[in-house]
Amino acid sequence: MAARALWAFAAAAVLAGTARAEVVVRGKEGKPLDEVRESPASIHPDLRTIVAQPSPSEVNPSFLGPHLIMKSAHVDMEKGTATLPLRRGKLKTGEPVWFILTDSTDENLSDLHGLAYSPKLAYGLTGRATRKATIEKDGSFTFATGKVDFRPARAVEPGPANAPFPPKSFQPGSVGDATYTPLVFVENSAKSVILNAPVVSMASEAELNAMCAGEVDKAKVHDKVVRICPKDGTVTMELTLGFTFDKPIFYLSTEANNPLVATLEGATMTPAMDDMPFALEDASPGESAERIVVVVNGPTGLDNPHRQGLYSALTDGRGPLNVLGGIPTINLDYSPMWRLFPAVWTDEAIQKGYRFRLTSALQAAEMAERGFLKSLDGGEFRAIGFVVNCPVVYRIN
Repeated sequence: MAARALWAFAAAAVLAGTARAEVVVRGKEGKPLDEVRESPASIHPDLRTIVAQPSPSEVNPSFLGPHLIMKSAHVDMEKGTATLPLRRGKLKTGEPVWFILTDSTDENLSDLHGLAYSPKLAYGLTGRATRKATIEKDGSFTFATGKVDFRPARAVEPGPANAPFPPKSFQPGSVGDATYTPLVFVENSAKSVILNAPVVSMASEAELNAMCAGEVDKAKVHDKVVRICPKDGTVTMELTLGFTFDKPIFYLSTEANNPLVATLEGATMTPAMDDMPFALEDASPGESAERIVVVVNGPTGLDNPHRQGLYSALTDGRGPLNVLGGIPTINLDYSPMWRLFPAVWTDEAIQKGYRFRLTSALQAAEMAERGFLKSLDGGEFRAIGFVVNCPVVYRIN
């Protein structure tokens, strides 16, 4: 028994530390000499085929094929989940804080800790957008401010069948106070690093250890948590399927600065993210966010290969298949913070049969330029001030 306990402790220490993880469940492999294979169960209703192994991405991450962007994550593609190191911290008042690390503004530290690298997130050091923390001798974090209330029960009631969005009523499942933000400036680091550190629980260690078997209490943890266990130093979270430049990706949804967006994303409502700087172009000095296109009235029906959007998510019960901008391996302007561009297909586009599943921000820009996509108010396709924290975990193709 002693040897077994020692082995369990060592395994947990590896996952909780800086060792590189790998995709642990990829689903069925393809037939010999076939470049495609059947997609795993978690995404099969929306995407029937993906790239088979071996793939060109094994030679160069920018080439076609799968790529694990968040190296600290163990991804289960059959279940659509990621298991991450569970980090321990506290507020200055002594209250417990359990969190994950997903992104960093320092490339070397990103490589060291298995995080995604986001250089332009450094421009997030404004107002309430970033809070402060110090790292203690035992590796735990002490946060200056920021509480999250996980007690609310997430709820959404769709609108009528022909127009389910906006919903009749909604309630985010967790709400941050005025000082909470996932972005953390580490005060005792010579590198002036900002970390993306979403909080997943503020319950006691004993309460969370009671959830190690996978029966989580949503009144005590983030809505995306499916298992949490301080004893083995891990938390498993539900992933979201989306697209970037025609490639399917898995990402986490953890915070949003609007209560409706937070509800739809299953994220923590975070008012402090209103202070994120806003520039006119994705790669402008001062801009800390990228763009995410959220289709409102795309095609519906689980069997429709073009299914996409909020109408579908509220009626068909699956994700909206959002379209993200640049991510590592594809572009230089990745940020886990995404400015929301709502996309509404015009009546003309629908009548002419021009609606299709968007998989690239360039496609959205093209359709907007042609007058077939508008914003929620019928005006120009544009960002409207909503920001979501969606760290990218895995590039599927």
